[in-house]
Amino acid sequence: LRLNTMPALDPALLGDAGALTELSGAELRGLGRLPYPMLRRRGEPGFTRIPWDEALDLVAGRIREAGAQRCGFYLTSRGTVNETYYAAQKAVRAIGTNSIDNAARVCHSPSTFGLKEAIGVPATTCSYSDWIGTDLVVFIGSNVANNQPVTAKYLHLAKKAGTKVVSVNPYREPGMERYWIPSTPESALFGTRITDRWFGVNIGGDVAFLTGVMKALVENGWADERFIAERTSGFEQLEEEVGAAEWPALERVAGTPRGEMEALARMLGEAERGVLVWSMGITQHERGEDNVRAIVNLGLARGWVGREGCGLMPIRGHSGVQGGAEMGCYATAFPGGARVDIEGATALARLWQFEVPASPGRTAPEMLDAGRDGELDILFAVGGDFLGVMPDPGQVREALERIPLRVHFDIVLSEQMLAEPGEDVLLLPATTRYEVPGGVTETSTERRVIFSPEIEGPRIGEARPEWEVFCELAARVRPELSERVRFEGTAAVRAEIADVVPHYRGIEKLWRQGDSFQYGGPNLPGGDHFATPDGKAHFSVVPPPEPVADDGRLALSTRRGKQFNSMVQERRDSLTGAVREAVLIAAEDAARLGLREGDEVVVRSDTGELRGRALLAPLAPGNVQVHWPEGNVLIADSRRSAEAGIPDYNARVTVEPTASAPARGPRAS
Repeated sequence: LRLNTMPALDPALLGDAGALTELSGAELRGLGRLPYPMLRRRGEPGFTRIPWDEALDLVAGRIREAGAQRCGFYLTSRGTVNETYYAAQKAVRAIGTNSIDNAARVCHSPSTFGLKEAIGVPATTCSYSDWIGTDLVVFIGSNVANNQPVTAKYLHLAKKAGTKVVSVNPYREPGMERYWIPSTPESALFGTRITDRWFGVNIGGDVAFLTGVMKALVENGWADERFIAERTSGFEQLEEEVGAAEWPALERVAGTPRGEMEALARMLGEAERGVLVWSMGITQHERGEDNVRAIVNLGLARGWVGREGCGLMPIRGHSGVQGGAEMGCYATAFPGGARVDIEGATALARLWQFEVPASPGRTAPEMLDAGRDGELDILFAVGGDFLGVMPDPGQVREALERIPLRVHFDIVLSEQMLAEPGEDVLLLPATTRYEVPGGVTETSTERRVIFSPEIEGPRIGEARPEWEVFCELAARVRPELSERVRFEGTAAVRAEIADVVPHYRGIEKLWRQGDSFQYGGPNLPGGDHFATPDGKAHFSVVPPPEPVADDGRLALSTRRGKQFNSMVQERRDSLTGAVREAVLIAAEDAARLGLREGDEVVVRSDTGELRGRALLAPLAPGNVQVHWPEGNVLIADSRRSAEAGIPDYNARVTVEPTASAPARGPRAS
């Protein structure tokens, strides 16, 4: 609310960028909204105001000079709407490149890969209401109490209806044990007990654990044989793979005994209906796609798709994430999820009446790689903060400062804007989604396309809607295409979305507060056939990883506290009691390392180090957690998943008392 209603900042503050670098991200945002285009050239102390025409001509001229293949475009998912995603990706492809990406890349792109190949649709198959009254809901690498608290009311109703809830996670999340829901009087007073059972697993042990669960499911005859025979393919190969897996190896990698895997298999087998929910604890891994496939395999083995009270749900944290990929705002996908290849490009070219590039573009991490290697001349970023969200911020800063022209299009200041210019840094002021004439839409986790009308009120300086600026930029780069890349308004954008993305038909009819529809219906698939070439769901063979050699180090993952994305709202997380510098560690590991609660410690990885204080927590032994984005200094930017290219926000680390840990030089933080 504050971000959407605050006044404009004083442009004079931007005259000294050096002074602003002393401020935190929260303090920068608190200065107010960006009111005007502002330009800083290399060697200048700060930014000066320029007209919009001059700003757009500058960017268009540099794009023509550099060539489209040396440009990269990125959109955050915080508050970004379908109309912006669609218009931006069309404009960028008119310019001549597929190098456009969005924040979904760093969140759920492995889910897109896993679901698309298995069931033909890269989205949740059910709704939150399916939690209520179903037999079992399993959260895997997902902590909705911290990250999606709006869902807690559904969990409260689910518990009242008798639903059992299970958590598979390295940390026994306090918020998933009991949560207080302010909008529900009973819960606000007494809290709602959520989790019936916790299964502790190692960081990186998900595939091994889920393989063990599948192995027990098959061996005990708990799979839905009729569903498998009639509506799936590939089960025989999976059955052979899990049958060959050896329990001792699975136990070692998963970090949990065979009996625990068998216990969850029994719960799945005894549940007639159930929903499997996962989030970034599953996807932000080097094997993120395989993690998702292993979950999907379990859901298919139980026949938990296409009917009420059942589903596969990759839960999202932003209202804008789901629409990003579906609008084609992806380096590796066209609108509707079509492949980036000659066939897909030809189909789009017929609709748009201009040539569309047929080769995948650079993903967001690859744009930073190219910047660091001197192969990217222009980075155009809508929102976001690469310095705050990407691994190894030192490497990120180096990449940003080597890019000749950076354009940051946002509503407020962020730390990345203050990185030194390669040559020029341009700031462009954006409207919020509530200020866009004609209204806009966003797509929720549940596949609900929801209309948000323009809200009357004061407007900030010369802020402009993002979709409009992308169209204008493309028209200046390619004047001969101006009539084909411009839209009269957001209603025209929605009309074209309906033509280009078949499952979004109906979006063109949304025009007032409360208008919405759920594409595909409440449950996918809506009939007996999946949206795959053969109409069947496909199991995947997912070999479990080899055990990691015991070298005395701990497995580290990053976690969220009281924050929204990278925007930290409070220093202390009221659910866990952890302050931002807390290093969450199991009591068993703390005792082995000679640590006590509150001890100052240094955490070291092969990438960097982080200093904090030990906090004893209910973690599976051998694992440790620190807050994100502070922990990004420990994360290597080179570790990414094989298919989606998502960064792996995990590391192998040592934890030592500060007194016995000599500093290691300039990488210390």
